[in-house]
Amino acid sequence: MRHLGVLKGSGSLECEGKSLGRADYEFDGYLVRPGEIVASGEVHMDAVALAEAFGRANLVLRTEDGRLLSIRFSGKRLPAESAVAHADVREGLPDEKEWRRSGQDAQ
Repeated sequence: MRHLGVLKGSGSLECEGKSLGRADYEFDGYLVRPGEIVASGEVHMDAVALAEAFGRANLVLRTEDGRLLSIRFSGKRLPAESAVAHADVREGLPDEKEWRRSGQDAQ
């Protein structure tokens, strides 16, 4: 497994077409094997909005640069008043070459 870089920015967290609120994100991407990229990291948003989103299925993070990242919160419980949660990205990740660029730009 090889670290590809960091993907970070802002966007809107959505569930089944409904916006749940603005979110900032930072994900580390890894090449598992040729053609298979995984990512995980943090999603930051208003605590009330995050509590509403946490535990839902079919979450999509619509990034400001136009990506649609399918995410899943990886924790079982969200601490009260928390404005940050760990998430795994399931779909919509950049290809390997774009990660290198993103990783270099983020440093």
